[in-house]
Amino acid sequence: MASLARRRATDYTVKAISIGFAGLSLVLLAWIIWTLLSRGLPALGPHVFTRITLPPGAGGGLLNAIVGSLIQIAMALVIGTPIGLMCGTFLAENGRGTHIGNVVRFVNDVLLSAPSILIGLFVYQLLVVPFGGFSGWAGVAALAILVIPVVVRTTEDMLALVPIGLREAAFALGAPQWKVVTMITWRAARAGITTGVLLALARAAGETAPLLFTSLGNNGWSVSLNAPMASLPIAIYQYAASPFEDWVALAWAGALLITAGVLALNIVSRLVLAKMK
Repeated sequence: MASLARRRATDYTVKAISIGFAGLSLVLLAWIIWTLLSRGLPALGPHVFTRITLPPGAGGGLLNAIVGSLIQIAMALVIGTPIGLMCGTFLAENGRGTHIGNVVRFVNDVLLSAPSILIGLFVYQLLVVPFGGFSGWAGVAALAILVIPVVVRTTEDMLALVPIGLREAAFALGAPQWKVVTMITWRAARAGITTGVLLALARAAGETAPLLFTSLGNNGWSVSLNAPMASLPIAIYQYAASPFEDWVALAWAGALLITAGVLALNIVSRLVLAKMK
């Protein structure tokens, strides 16, 4: 009886601690969201989406930063998604138990957990220093490197969940491997792969450190990838430390926009994954 009472007491204690920390996490999350809403909503207005950065007090907006972020993220996805998809497919279909597969998987895990600022420094040495200046292309490269490991990991995991019987049935009908992959396994895992792409997009959308060393930012209007390009994370970083109240308000508005966008992407990814299940 004493042993049973001790086990029950331990169980209740662990449950109470778990519930307490879970409640604390929810309180902190709610606090962050409330701060964003209370500071960001009053700053949102048509000028945020229709005007570029202007001098303090001139009623500027974030149009150039929004467009710059969309261009760089879209290009990063165009470059990183096919590479991640092909690499993840190789690991799932041909790289299991092989030496090269283990090496690629290890390198991908390192990239997945590497601080984003290191990616920015790497691209800085690779594309900024040799070419003599910051550019949108360097920012795209840094974000693409962040996208690739997320897509690789998700693609490999989702393809590993496809029943082996589907592959065997296709091979039994005489289908070559490339057709089995593209028409059977990719279709079966498309919801999970799409989720991985959306999660990679959400990660790239909020990164600031890599862009500081690559695209740098631009207070003017520029859609050329050959020159420094504005982005929302850089604008938030610059405006949040400004002594001007209207720029600080724009920083809160930009933070709210990024948070809402990332939240929407996570919700969509969960809905897509739920359909697959």
